[in-house]
Amino acid sequence: MATTRTSRPSRSALFLAPVQYVKGVGPTRAEQLARLGIATVEDLFYHRPRRYEDRRRLATIAQLRFGQKQSTQGTVVALSERRHGTYQFHAAISDETGVLQCTWYGQRYLRQVIRRGTRLIVFGRIERRDTLIMIVEDFEILTGDEEDTLHTGRIVPVHRGTDGLSPRVLRTIMHQALAACADDVPEIIPDEMRRRNGLLERRRAVRQLHFPSTLAEADAARRRLAFDELLMLQLGVLMRRQELEQIDKGYRYAVGDATFHDFLARLPFSLTGAQRRVLDEIVRDLRRSSPMNRLLQGDVGSGKTIVAAAALYLAVRGGHQGALMAPTEILAEQHYLTFRRMLGPLGISIALVSGGRSKRDRDQIRDALRTGALDIAIGTHALIETGIEFKHLGLIVVDEQHKFGVAQRALLRQKGFHPDVLVMTATPIPRTLTMTLYGDLDVSVLDEMPPGRGAVRTFVRGPEKRPDVYAWVLERVREGQQAYIVCPLIEESEKLQVEAAVALADRLRRDVFADVPVGLLHGRLRPDEKDAVMEQFRRGDLRVLVATSVIEVGIDVPQATIMVIEDAERFGLAQLHQMRGRIGRGEQTSYCVLLASTSTEASRRRMDTMVATRDGFAIAQADLDLRGPGEILGTRQHGLPDLRVADLIEDLPMLETARHEAARLLQQDPALSDADLEPLRDEVRAKFDGRMAALSAG
Repeated sequence: MATTRTSRPSRSALFLAPVQYVKGVGPTRAEQLARLGIATVEDLFYHRPRRYEDRRRLATIAQLRFGQKQSTQGTVVALSERRHGTYQFHAAISDETGVLQCTWYGQRYLRQVIRRGTRLIVFGRIERRDTLIMIVEDFEILTGDEEDTLHTGRIVPVHRGTDGLSPRVLRTIMHQALAACADDVPEIIPDEMRRRNGLLERRRAVRQLHFPSTLAEADAARRRLAFDELLMLQLGVLMRRQELEQIDKGYRYAVGDATFHDFLARLPFSLTGAQRRVLDEIVRDLRRSSPMNRLLQGDVGSGKTIVAAAALYLAVRGGHQGALMAPTEILAEQHYLTFRRMLGPLGISIALVSGGRSKRDRDQIRDALRTGALDIAIGTHALIETGIEFKHLGLIVVDEQHKFGVAQRALLRQKGFHPDVLVMTATPIPRTLTMTLYGDLDVSVLDEMPPGRGAVRTFVRGPEKRPDVYAWVLERVREGQQAYIVCPLIEESEKLQVEAAVALADRLRRDVFADVPVGLLHGRLRPDEKDAVMEQFRRGDLRVLVATSVIEVGIDVPQATIMVIEDAERFGLAQLHQMRGRIGRGEQTSYCVLLASTSTEASRRRMDTMVATRDGFAIAQADLDLRGPGEILGTRQHGLPDLRVADLIEDLPMLETARHEAARLLQQDPALSDADLEPLRDEVRAKFDGRMAALSAG
């Protein structure tokens, strides 16, 4: 790679040093910093301030105004303490215009550091109109003629603190670390890229992020450091993709179109145009020499299961075995029943790998997989247990894949030799996250719903309307319809969740649906018990099914047309959308009633979104805007480094620029082998934590 620049040094030892060795930290402070995710000096520098306060203008005491946060300075003329109740330390300070009473709460150490005659700069809110009193938030002791202060008289960064570690203390630690180590921050991007994108030098950006002279400087610093994170993210996923494309899986599918049409001809319905398009993409992938790595996105009810069944059928007909991993037993069981019904008549052998089976059944299944007598294994995490071996695993399908970690998916991959992989999600993912989390995958989207689906009407009702809602449900059920009642979400404990479901089912049987068969479904039932409950509901023997959020995925009962979700405000938008997707699968109009308190702005917005649209991508974008990407799809689930400065919503244009720059770099130098790029390559390798062979080979 041509360059006019001199080679940069390798990553600085000081920059990577444990934060414990920064002046003023030590072991105790290091433990407190660890709670904020800060282990090294680098982590400290990338700990982005939550906000900035402009404390540059020093008012005279006479200029202070009630209710405002202001900075002023003066000389201590009197001291007092209040020891009863909450400890208070008081210092009266004066300037040529007046006297200000300053109050600190609970800070006994101030007795040792503030004396009469001490010159102070103080910042805080003015609390009294008649006698000026300031509740001090920050202060600085002036020891000479210095003008550059740390906590007042400037643009002051306010960091997120933790127990025992106030923003003030963190600010002091940051200042010490910058003084000692900022000059050792290595530059990692080429000068021409930095100039092209109008970015600061990295060392300057680190300083300005924490102690800017203006808010514009702080913004420019954040932009540079955010770009670094996004560039490394994109380099990582593109190098992962590069590595995968260079693998030869060692076999070729010789399956012709006739085999594929044999499968399609036996379906009792026609595929949608979107399903045909996606299957064409998958068939092309299967026939390539390199392994397929494809993400299939499809809204609830768009027909992903048929696509997965077709892909597994082709793999088996091509002489290989297939595996489908689902996050819950109930979803694995649903897939097993569906695939057995669909593929069994075509001579495909299928087994359910579940921890709930007898030892004899488990041993028989393991033997059949090892010898190749079994074509397809469907299961949960049980598929990755030691002892599960395949003779020739050719295709892996991972359903609701974001619920599995990188390590779990990797363990399943290791059951075969570079198998083809199809990962599926019914949680539509906004383009921002797709580009970030799945930049190493080819993406297919099922953007068309099968015909014959009825409308779903959604209503929000307050808790006080619960009796009216249940009276309406009872009336509908007596007319022959079926209903789901979803229990409130209790995140603290699955046991408590189950107890709440049992209690709700008992109350509804006793007080509301006394003459109607009511079933109960939750995660702690044995597999055979779940199957029995679901089969009764499918047959119509049960008219009402009380359930926890286990029905979020994998339940398909077309005749169920009503859903009531208790305390709907406790659920995220994506969960609500998934659960609502259990109805509207037949031709009749279906009804979803959200019993929710809308006392907060966030809950109101969620409920309004659910009423306004059934478009999963619109809902996903709204969820992203409301909760942020970290809560929806944690980057650790995907093997990607956390973003500490960048924001995937705010920085979408920058993300696209970073992807373009990463692609340009890799086109010129696929391994980033130029000595000038060594610091960048080292950072990418460190950020991805050895998860990609492509990086460790660099």
